[in-house]
Amino acid sequence: MDEIRLGDVIDDHCVKCRRITNHSIVSIVDGQAAKVRCRTCYNDHDYRHEQAPPSKKDLKKMELFKEVLATVDPASAEAQTPVPAEEGSKGRKRGRRAGSV
Repeated sequence: MDEIRLGDVIDDHCVKCRRITNHSIVSIVDGQAAKVRCRTCYNDHDYRHEQAPPSKKDLKKMELFKEVLATVDPASAEAQTPVPAEEGSKGRKRGRRAGSV
């Protein structure tokens, strides 16, 4: 049963429900599901192949990171030496004594 048909039930990620739920196939393009309808909330959306879309927060972070990388010169970055991490206090930890109440 390799061929999919309209109305077949498949699993997909629903953006409105925010989880993977059962969906009915609403439209087919080139033998692949193109649009599906969630059987829980009845929302129609594109078939996402069971993958959640990236969050807007992650997309914004990625965009800012790429912007910073575009401004950095790779030659000057290699010339800089890394700064070692600062060590914490080497003294004895203060705490309760074994016999005190």
